[in-house]
Amino acid sequence: MKKFIALVVLVFVGASTMLYAQDDRKAQREADRARARAAEQAENMVLYQQAVQALNNKQFVLEANQVIFRNGQSCFVTSNTNFVMVNGSKGTVQIAFNTPNPGPNGIGGITVDGTVSDMTMNTDKRGNVNCSYSIQGIGISAQVFISLTNGGNNAQVQVNPNFNSNTMTLSGNLLPLDQSDVFKGRTW
Repeated sequence: MKKFIALVVLVFVGASTMLYAQDDRKAQREADRARARAAEQAENMVLYQQAVQALNNKQFVLEANQVIFRNGQSCFVTSNTNFVMVNGSKGTVQIAFNTPNPGPNGIGGITVDGTVSDMTMNTDKRGNVNCSYSIQGIGISAQVFISLTNGGNNAQVQVNPNFNSNTMTLSGNLLPLDQSDVFKGRTW
């Protein structure tokens, strides 16, 4: 009987030890996930602050990975050939699709340069930044509206041409000009 009681006590001790070990592993996994979330949030906040600073400096590029047309259709595009760029008082809008037709810019689309004016920025109560400006050049005359979401560098740019209703929205990441690696085609 003593052996039986000793065996039962041993089983209970072993089972409780396994339960504590499982709880420790679960707590460790939850702690690791919390640390990973905190690190990701910190990284996103740094990207957001860099994007806001780039907007303030008027030296930024929105590298688009999606283009949305006025009828609601969208397509995914290459970010280094689809962008909206501002460098001081100069601006560029480039759209290039992966087609066999080289287009006016030589890379399957159109590239237009112009002079940026009337840039305004405001931040709403949630921390989202809205920026608008006019761009005027030989191949473009448009209003540009940028919406930067708080907590990262994800943004949308809406390009509204002044002479037609072919509004286009580009969605992607807003980066400082010196961190961008866009490829500019021939200007139209």
